Amino acid sequence: MSTSTEPAVIHGRAGAQNPGEEWWRSAVIYQIYPRSFADQNGDGIGDLPGITARLDALQELGVDALWLSPFYVSPQRDGGYDVADYCDVDPLFGTIADFDELLAAAHARGMRLIVDIVPNHSSVEHPWFREALAAPSGSAARARYIFREGRGIDGNEPPNNWQSCFGGPAWTRLTEPDGRPGQWYLHLFDSSQPDFDWTKEEVRTEFRRILRFWLDRGVDGFRIDVASSMAKADGLPDFDPLVGEDYAPYTGQPGVHEIFRDWRRLLDEYPGERVFVAEAWVKPLHRRADWVRPDELHQAFNDLFNEWDAPTLQHAIDSTIAVFSSVGAPASWVASNHDSIRQATQFSLTGPQRPGGIGPSSTGVPRYDDCLPRARALALLTLALPGSAYIYQGEELGLPEVTELPDAARQDPTFFRTGGEQYGRDGCRVPIPWEADAPGYGFGPNAAAWLPQPPIWARLARDRQNRDQGSTLTLYRQAIALRRAQGLGSGTLSWLPGLPPEVLAFQNGDTRVYINMGTDPVLLPAGSVLLASSTLHDNTLAPDTAVWMHA
Repeated sequence: MSTSTEPAVIHGRAGAQNPGEEWWRSAVIYQIYPRSFADQNGDGIGDLPGITARLDALQELGVDALWLSPFYVSPQRDGGYDVADYCDVDPLFGTIADFDELLAAAHARGMRLIVDIVPNHSSVEHPWFREALAAPSGSAARARYIFREGRGIDGNEPPNNWQSCFGGPAWTRLTEPDGRPGQWYLHLFDSSQPDFDWTKEEVRTEFRRILRFWLDRGVDGFRIDVASSMAKADGLPDFDPLVGEDYAPYTGQPGVHEIFRDWRRLLDEYPGERVFVAEAWVKPLHRRADWVRPDELHQAFNDLFNEWDAPTLQHAIDSTIAVFSSVGAPASWVASNHDSIRQATQFSLTGPQRPGGIGPSSTGVPRYDDCLPRARALALLTLALPGSAYIYQGEELGLPEVTELPDAARQDPTFFRTGGEQYGRDGCRVPIPWEADAPGYGFGPNAAAWLPQPPIWARLARDRQNRDQGSTLTLYRQAIALRRAQGLGSGTLSWLPGLPPEVLAFQNGDTRVYINMGTDPVLLPAGSVLLASSTLHDNTLAPDTAVWMHA
């Protein structure tokens, strides 16, 4: 086991850079959802050796870092975000030795590795929660979590009116060891994910130990799951929905920042520009900047891309850059991830959609060939902006949301907690295709896959796109290489006048960027084309097309 904290040499450099030039400010970071990336042992579930075996493909793509979703010991009630042991690898994914091998292999290829940390809640299978269940109310074991007496006659009603993010009440009542109804425990997500009480020093001490365990192994940072909800308002008051979810008593409470300042002091003890990335979906936008002040975290995700409209996006880009710049932090552009509808589908939806995912009864889901142009244009927009850019696995292949999953195959707890009213996130988590003609499209050594793969995977498989100069994979490779060569990640954006309002037009350094979000072709200014998301004819930019040009 390696416990060295010496930084690996990445892209030929080691140690800290000058302030303002740190790698994470302009990096392209690729998210791996381990269950669905590559299966080495043939059980139909992706694993760490499978990732290691496929690293050359990510090196060829040109990304700077990898973000690895949870691989810890877990009963997998929520895809690994229900952690039973934070300092070991679930046998489903391999061993701690497999992790060390993956980390070393990534570093050898010039890529850093960020891992998920899940501090808001644990699994019900965590030793602490098992201990809490066996302990009486008021015990130290229960104090690590948020246990409360119920309201109403005999405590039959939950302690407050909070609702789970996955549907239904955010409280579950215990049956005590003697069979009597007992206390209630809080879970902002599934009932298998009890929330920690972060006012307790024992919880804080334990997570410092967990962070050091992975930092000592050499990880380059952490993506912090649910970073906005770890602190709850004193007294756990009822939530008034009219106030808005972003001001709920479990979102963005001031106490969370004390936690992260403590974490930042710990991280700064380690060399090599390690990084914290916050999942903090709070609004208005200026509140999100609180997570990336100089003494707290380094990045916070930005859900900018939710509407295909040029003026709306221009305002959002301006606001994002201004807000994050005000605290000295870079913008982090995230168009999709393991919790969202894939971008090759979501930006072309036309009909009303069920909340929490789409499926067979959804309307307005376009044909794949009709929606791919927007996804390709969006890729050029994301990669042209100053700051860091995140790519969710499979977006470089142009994969669509899988909408035809049968109910019997679904595994997202949202689907079950809402009685099927919300489909959940399985459609973006289907195992990705590597070889068009292989069983299971090359995901593993046989056809096994934990979610069924659609026939279109053959057309979109990586080996087929490798041979196609017009493929989405080729577009991503070219864009990432040009982004680095042109210094776009560390550049400065200015808007270009003279185009119709349906065209998003800006300059970043020596590169001009145009995205036609309207319905009519637009004549471009004269210039030399660097890269286009679709073929240009007579210097005309077709609808749903983006182009990079020399300034």
